[in-house]
Amino acid sequence: MTIRPAFIIGFMMTVALMATALFFQYALDLDPCPLCVLQRIIVITLGVIFFIGLIHNPDNTLVKRLYGQIIATSSIAGLAIAGRHTWLQHLPKDQAPECGAGLDFWIKTLPPNEVLEKIFEGTGECATVVWRFAGLSIPEWSLVVFTGFLIYGIKLLFKGH
Repeated sequence: MTIRPAFIIGFMMTVALMATALFFQYALDLDPCPLCVLQRIIVITLGVIFFIGLIHNPDNTLVKRLYGQIIATSSIAGLAIAGRHTWLQHLPKDQAPECGAGLDFWIKTLPPNEVLEKIFEGTGECATVVWRFAGLSIPEWSLVVFTGFLIYGIKLLFKGH
């Protein structure tokens, strides 16, 4: 049984997510915070995985399961980042981190391990909710999306189709 349609849907979803992120950034002037940037990297990674799967169209169950493992692992990383971001947004104002130097400054002045450490500590801009739809903020919607990708990855991992 071919799984190409599932890879097409996954790829198109990642394209739609990135188009939405770019719309928010350039049309609505909502600059991404460091945690948003990491979530975008995970979405792009998933898009690449789905695109490779689409081109490859594996028929071997073991290979399909390998794709499931990669999709599930990437989705878990996305969930962790979106979860941290959501947690920061729900902190009381007096406990939220303060705004400081931006991601560009960190990348130029700090070693990579310290950049990641700073990103996960969060900044004031990560704790600020700038947009909501149906009561959920952007990282909360990311939790929903990454959960969907995780469910698909687990299904592929255990069933191979």
